[in-house]
Amino acid sequence: MYETKTYASILSDCLSTISADLDTREGSIIYDALAPTCAQLAIFYTELSTLLDRAFPDTATSDDLDRKAAERGIAREQATYAQYQGLFLDGSGNTFTSIEGSRFSGGGVNYTLTDSANGILTVETAGDVTVSAGTTLLPLEYHADLASATLGALLISGAEIEDDDTLRSRYFASFESQSFGGNIADYQSRTQAMDGVGGAKIIRAASGGGTVEVILVGSDWAVASDALVSQVQTALDPTQNQGDGVGLAPIGHTVTVSSAQECSISVGVSLTLDDDTSWANLESEITQVIQDYFTTLTETWANTDNLIVRISQIETRLLEINGIIDIEGTTLNDLAKNITLEADEIPTLEEVSAL
Repeated sequence: MYETKTYASILSDCLSTISADLDTREGSIIYDALAPTCAQLAIFYTELSTLLDRAFPDTATSDDLDRKAAERGIAREQATYAQYQGLFLDGSGNTFTSIEGSRFSGGGVNYTLTDSANGILTVETAGDVTVSAGTTLLPLEYHADLASATLGALLISGAEIEDDDTLRSRYFASFESQSFGGNIADYQSRTQAMDGVGGAKIIRAASGGGTVEVILVGSDWAVASDALVSQVQTALDPTQNQGDGVGLAPIGHTVTVSSAQECSISVGVSLTLDDDTSWANLESEITQVIQDYFTTLTETWANTDNLIVRISQIETRLLEINGIIDIEGTTLNDLAKNITLEADEIPTLEEVSAL
């Protein structure tokens, strides 16, 4: 907007207002008096353009975007902590109950036992931290009778701090749907703000009047764990007081929380490769590209009636891989046609094979 407001243009404009019978050449008193001011004005216009970018949500970033979002009651989602099942045994091979607050280390990560009754370990590092199940854990304090400690299944995925693009999308989406008193937007915004939740689909009158079903996917865009489902159920409408308005759900709403279901899909592809490439060299990259497509689909699941896994989308992405010249055919679960998923299903890649 202010690109034309350079030092030279501003100085030229100022000098043009001076009477022609006065000396305005470089080195003259008038020229030397105007030049420093014009230089400062040029700096001002440069900074003004930057300030305008910071002031509007489509170009604001970081703290500036946080402030704009706060005007709509929207806060940036902070990084969350992953939770794992811990498996503890004593010398006789029996379950050992460690003291809550005990700390362990394994796989380059430290953990705190946050639920001793259920053996739940919380990663001490926020963000998307993934450690393989079966990793041996070492206690950071002495525990009499503890013979072994092993990391079990991932219960709730950790998530990185929300990036600018995602926050900006939520900001603009807030103008399209207003959250109020238990409407769909209210349920979605409250549920998706909970740790470990990636998306939530809301089904009205799922089991008759006054009932609401909330279906989840985890923040890793996979099916939600039992632990996450239980955590969200308790927050929205505890099972022991369903419908009483004890949780976030309005009084009179009986809420049932469940996880999305997996639709397992096997992909077969018939490819033409260049002479220097083989299936073995490309298999892992092909698998990752298809997995990324499935993840992209799942990210839209909460606001889509039924996801459709499309062959054309898979082939378009595969053709971007170096070494693939052409695709002669693609099948999904042995059929050369798209797959339309049920409302509560998300795609899961079972295998990729060469036809």
